[in-house]
Amino acid sequence: MIPRILCALLAVYAFSLSASERPNIVLIMADDLGIETLGSYGGISYDTPELDRLAAEGVRFDDAHAIPLCTPTRVALMTGKYNFRNWLAFGILDPKARTFGHWFSENGYKTCISGKWQLRSYNPPDYMPEWRNRGMRPEESGFHEYFLWHTEHTEDKGSRYADPRIQSNGSYVKSTQGKYGPDLYVEYITNFIDRNRDDPFFIYYPMALTHGPFNPTPDSEAWESGDRFESDPQKYFGDMVTYMDTLVGRIDDSLRAAGVRDNTLLIFYGDNGTSKEVRSKMRDGRQIQGGKGLNNRRGTHVPLIVNWPMGQKGGQVVSDLVDTTDFVPTLFELAGIDVPANEIFDGRSFLPQVKGEKGNPRDWIFIHHDPLPGHNKIGRSISRWIQDKRFKLCDETGNHQFFDLHTDPEERYPIDLRKASPEAKAAHKRLADAMNSLDES
Repeated sequence: MIPRILCALLAVYAFSLSASERPNIVLIMADDLGIETLGSYGGISYDTPELDRLAAEGVRFDDAHAIPLCTPTRVALMTGKYNFRNWLAFGILDPKARTFGHWFSENGYKTCISGKWQLRSYNPPDYMPEWRNRGMRPEESGFHEYFLWHTEHTEDKGSRYADPRIQSNGSYVKSTQGKYGPDLYVEYITNFIDRNRDDPFFIYYPMALTHGPFNPTPDSEAWESGDRFESDPQKYFGDMVTYMDTLVGRIDDSLRAAGVRDNTLLIFYGDNGTSKEVRSKMRDGRQIQGGKGLNNRRGTHVPLIVNWPMGQKGGQVVSDLVDTTDFVPTLFELAGIDVPANEIFDGRSFLPQVKGEKGNPRDWIFIHHDPLPGHNKIGRSISRWIQDKRFKLCDETGNHQFFDLHTDPEERYPIDLRKASPEAKAAHKRLADAMNSLDES
């Protein structure tokens, strides 16, 4: 929970900022993208010049984590809470929840969400129909404007890429035939920036890219000459990564054109690891198979790049641990939003690190991964773990396994505490105590 003294300081900060001084925020979250895909993290398989530039000029966090699948990450990101506090089902966001859309809209920001929704009525008609027509609608999420794919029943979602089916502020968009969904999501964002350049704004862009199906992009040869709905990760995943990078650059350019780039915090984050169908090469010679859905680092270790020309200490690589719940307190601190006194938040701000200060880095991160209930989630189970920079303690079906991530990154060989080093025993106790404190909160 955020300390009360921090609440008071944030309130003073908010009062002291004029509308023209409050930073704009653009939060971009890629879909199914581990760190091995970006050049700035050592990847060599794909071209990502825009993100590599933003990382080099800004701040790159090299130990940021997400939850292994998309809905758990999105729920934690938007609410600032570990999933055990507000989880209902996969593809569902509790309609009673408060999101950063509500808080920013209520605190003087113009707000927009564009991209992927998928937080309502996820199950098809023949699977657990009790979850049909449940979840949060976009118009309930607190944003002033939305432009989104997959807002209603899952069987009605249509394509996220070619000829997309998109709902915008209550109506379905017409004339998307022959167009590419990610282009349209970004066009809406750039238009929103231009219309709101004189007011502080908060934009959340949950990308459709690079999630399967692995279809051609407008820069693929097959876009004009082939099947736009062909799915082949070997042929098109690289094109999708590079097009994603191009779109980030397009947003960055629009901020410059609007004259607001210097005081806009642009954040790029991933929602979980890369799809398992994908293998990517690293500069050090390793080949990484995507780990989406896995509870190891291939499933959780994601890029986090922050670029804020006016307020950052640029050119940094920060090794502090970051998890999904840390975004809400970071954005509150940045915007000077008074932290709601009647809510529990589980993160801590990493804004000081962006500024080049030591801040209050985490000793550990905690992940409560619950993909249930949900369509195509048969065989999965609730997983919980806590980890520091080296050790990881898992709590699965009463079996408390303990791993050394330095020597065993794939978590194949649990540590026998009877034979463990004093360092490992001390870490185990520290992590177990921390996990127990969460269970009691």
